Amino acid sequence: MQGIRAGDLVAASLPPGPAWLALLREAWEAGAAVLPMDHRLPRAASERILDAARPTLLVPQSGEPVRRIEGVDIDAGLALVMATSGTTGEPKLVELTHDALRAAVSASAQRLSATADDPWLACLPVSHIGGMLVMLRGLLLGAPLVVHREFDVTAFGDAVTEGVRFASVVPTMLGRLLQGGVDLSSLRAILVGGSAMTQDGGATPVVTTYGMTETCGGVVYDGIPLDGVEVRIGDEDRIEMNGPTLFRGYRLSDDSPRTDDGWFATGDAGAIEAGRLHVLGRLDDLIITGGHKVWPTEVESVLRRDVSVAEVRVSGIPDAEWGNRVVAFVVPADPAAPPTLSRLRDLVADHLARYKAPRKLVLVESPGRIKGLGRDERLSSAARVDEPDTSPGRSEPGGE
Repeated sequence: MQGIRAGDLVAASLPPGPAWLALLREAWEAGAAVLPMDHRLPRAASERILDAARPTLLVPQSGEPVRRIEGVDIDAGLALVMATSGTTGEPKLVELTHDALRAAVSASAQRLSATADDPWLACLPVSHIGGMLVMLRGLLLGAPLVVHREFDVTAFGDAVTEGVRFASVVPTMLGRLLQGGVDLSSLRAILVGGSAMTQDGGATPVVTTYGMTETCGGVVYDGIPLDGVEVRIGDEDRIEMNGPTLFRGYRLSDDSPRTDDGWFATGDAGAIEAGRLHVLGRLDDLIITGGHKVWPTEVESVLRRDVSVAEVRVSGIPDAEWGNRVVAFVVPADPAAPPTLSRLRDLVADHLARYKAPRKLVLVESPGRIKGLGRDERLSSAARVDEPDTSPGRSEPGGE
């Protein structure tokens, strides 16, 4: 590709494929950085990112001419600018350096004992840090890559059969692979990150990762930080991280989620037990009921054990007495035989403190509708059934 020069920020909307490796190599050799754009985004969404990032060069879909535009040059050492919505929905532009990316790829390879001879399957969007890191394993490690334009259960299984040894997916993808009966046992590891796990991988060689774009993706594997990465718990149980994989900052912004001593303050809460990090959930999701803390993810994990629960989301709604009331929005496995509130409360009480049990059960028609329910969702028309609270007594949350 002609015309890339030092200081450029190259916004590229190419679909997944070998062209990405060539673009990254050429841009970095020229002293430029790359902004990967999701080629599936609608025009309005793409323009919001471009307006915020102010790139100097546009590489549209294949066949369209490269265009130079008026933008803002990058600083030396910058390799990638990754757009992430964070928790606000507004694009945040994470700046990642060459050093940070090399540190992340090298530390991951060391932990996984992955070599340049081990093929990786790339099936996540390149605009997603997990997808980009798979591409970088090809570029920085020289590992063979099998690149899929999009995720497909059958194609994934075929790639495993043909010798792929590593892959990176999100929990929804893993669930579809398991439901589809794909034999993943020949994989050395399948990295799963992006959100909380909702299924047991069984014999599948699953490595649960924790991290975010600001940390060069997942840098904590099965609760253990990669070499060089530090994790601690700060105020309000906030997870804080440090190490060579941290981002430089947000492009064209003075926002800095750093502590006074330079650690990255995440938006997640956690605990460290026996040297292993346990992620409790998003701090914004925390429910305070009767002075007690309830993390929705741990309650959801228990409720999914009930065979009558197809999907669940736990939220908090305002309550005059308790401050917030724990509510379970449930998609029944069989609409004709839904779970009852008392049954779900007893299930939670068998595994967690009883004050964490839901006080309200709302039956929802379909998984598509439950995904639209945000935390702190009021009882609304999204719910088909609102079962009243029938728990005996209203003395104290801890005693129920």
